[in-house]
Amino acid sequence: MLVSPRLKQIFLRVLSARHAIVGAFLLLTIAGIFGASRIPTDSSIDRLIVAGDPTAQVTQAFEKVFPSAEQALILLEAPDPLSLSVLQAANQLEHALDKIPHVAAHSVLTLYFRSAAPATLSAEDAGHIRAFATGTSLFRRSGLLGDRYFGIGLDLHVASPAERNAALSAIDALVLPLDGGVPPFTAVRRVGTPWLDAWLERQTGSSTKKFMPLFGAFLMVLVFIVFRSWRALAAIIITLGAVVAVAVGLGAIFGWTNSVVSTLVPLTVMVTATATLVYIHSRYMEPDDIADPREHHARALANKFLPCTASMFATAVGFAALSVSDIRPVREMGLWTACGLIVAWVGCFTLFPALQSLLRAPRLSSSSAEGKWFTAFVDALVPATRRHRWLLVAIAVLVMLCGAAALFGIPGRLAPLQLETDALTYVNPHERVAQDTRRFETDNGLDVDDLWLRTPPGHALDPEFLRAVELLTRKLEQHRGIDSVDGPTSVLRFARYIQSGSDQLPLDPADWPKLSDDLQQILLTEPNARDYVDIANLASVRLSIRGRGEAFGPSGAMRRFVESTWSAMQASEPALHDVQGVLAGKGVLSGTITERLLPTLTQSFALTASVIFLAFLVVFRSPSARLMTMIPSFFAILSVFIVMRVTGIPLNIATILIGSTILGATENDQVHFFYHLQEGRSSGTTSGALRHAMLTAGRPIVFATLINTSGFLALALSDLPPMRQFGVVSASAFVLALAADFTALPAALWMLSRDKLSV
Repeated sequence: MLVSPRLKQIFLRVLSARHAIVGAFLLLTIAGIFGASRIPTDSSIDRLIVAGDPTAQVTQAFEKVFPSAEQALILLEAPDPLSLSVLQAANQLEHALDKIPHVAAHSVLTLYFRSAAPATLSAEDAGHIRAFATGTSLFRRSGLLGDRYFGIGLDLHVASPAERNAALSAIDALVLPLDGGVPPFTAVRRVGTPWLDAWLERQTGSSTKKFMPLFGAFLMVLVFIVFRSWRALAAIIITLGAVVAVAVGLGAIFGWTNSVVSTLVPLTVMVTATATLVYIHSRYMEPDDIADPREHHARALANKFLPCTASMFATAVGFAALSVSDIRPVREMGLWTACGLIVAWVGCFTLFPALQSLLRAPRLSSSSAEGKWFTAFVDALVPATRRHRWLLVAIAVLVMLCGAAALFGIPGRLAPLQLETDALTYVNPHERVAQDTRRFETDNGLDVDDLWLRTPPGHALDPEFLRAVELLTRKLEQHRGIDSVDGPTSVLRFARYIQSGSDQLPLDPADWPKLSDDLQQILLTEPNARDYVDIANLASVRLSIRGRGEAFGPSGAMRRFVESTWSAMQASEPALHDVQGVLAGKGVLSGTITERLLPTLTQSFALTASVIFLAFLVVFRSPSARLMTMIPSFFAILSVFIVMRVTGIPLNIATILIGSTILGATENDQVHFFYHLQEGRSSGTTSGALRHAMLTAGRPIVFATLINTSGFLALALSDLPPMRQFGVVSASAFVLALAADFTALPAALWMLSRDKLSV
């Protein structure tokens, strides 16, 4: 057993201070639990991008000028949505909804009566309302009317998630009793991001509670089966509980928040720490000729210090590399996990040895027959990998090339792996609100881009400018993928329709001074109209463009269409020459996130691989051998992209983490394998070195893989689809890495043996 005398002395002192170490970690654990309980939850889709991003900064400035409410829609389905009975019931519901604090309701009835409708509607009223609602396409384009539904729009003027949740609970209390075929409605549906965001926040807070107990139970069973000692199990469980509590509590110190992906922090820390503890305890249990138990304990710790430190450093680097991401939860999760792994490293080499000593964890006797089956397996595997080394490496390389093609695509033949940030993909598809929103989306676009037009101060209501805005609106609405464009001139359209029965605005420049005056009067009397004009400085207007993104092509195509249409209109209309147009808002942020998913994956992966390679080079020296030892990790990562392609799992905010996560975690196995391969050099043969490495590190690698796989597979119980997908993909990658550890890795080392070791 190779050990450093200095390290051995350090660990002898650690073992001597075992009571103080346990006491210190007890205090840290209490502090960690307290800090973890104070971490807020923030899972809203619009907060996915970092605040310093240019798109985020523009959106923040835009929302200061146009502070819009959260919007939702109630769909009252009926065979004839404009019948008297439906209109009467809808009117009563709208009155009740409008009384809820922070909620403003509106519908065709609101516009027809120009205020709250009377408590009772007559048959004559119903006839007039039918003619009013069907005389224009404006209501259908805005989503307030369909062939089989009557819509009630809701504006939630809320300042916090608590206010939003209270408003939604009051809305549900009125709406849900009407569902299930209560006449005159056949169904009642809820559509909108407020419900989706509320569901995400609830699930983010409860997802860990669902899968962590299962993982903990499996972990206890596995550890007990492996080590067959309640004392060893207690030492491992107490250590894990302490380091996870402290790691999660760090979020309160650094101001991080619970998000869609923060669930991975405690899971990754627990999985990585458990694997490290398995390596340490496996070495501790091995018999040697040292009579003094404490001396043996310190030697085992010193022997495992370098590979465990290098492997945990590799994992921490893998997650810290996610700090390059512009996606806020991904960046926070990466830094949070990296800090947590440092805590875990400290705990593995201080608290765990202290508990081993205090609990007197047993060791194997020299006569133990433990592992005979594994010895026979290694004796057969080593020569087999030598005979088939070229075939094994060739298969691994071929699979990796196929994985790269699955991710990046093949020009002209295969599209890149699908990118996804649609809010609905973060919600369980079996949730009723997700089903309602998806159903509405089949006929109505829900992709919204806001075009912010900034004029010189005081010119936002100039007749020439407003006329140009109307021309731009018509140009945008000509595309089949655009459902509606709401802005200052759409306000004029509704007003004109109510007054004259025509929803078309004239284009003669001579008519626009009066239209401008009309808009000024509307802004004075209609608060909702101010959503589209900066009335404070008259220096900007807003166009809210709603459409179906898939009708334009790949991600970002709708946004590029809006930008090109604006540029062309600005060039052709003199009234727009001094106007600055920029896309802003939550929809634009969502599109920006989509386009940055793949760069996050590739940049973090490249940075992780580079740092790990340099670390290996410093520790183990040979560049060619280091590249060979990374084959299992690359094989696992690229292979899972084939799995994702076949199963239809997209790249989203969770699955983009796969590269750094798997590379950092699976490199643990290669570090331990190569460290013991170097120990086995004393045999003088490649066969002897490989045999020693597999016998020493092989079983712990298998156990660590089982732990990693079970931990991440537990995410399959999550109601969050991205986390469920990430769990399946990660578990698959760990199994693939294990297969490569025992096939492609020794085969690659055999290929280098003539330069490194004699056969």
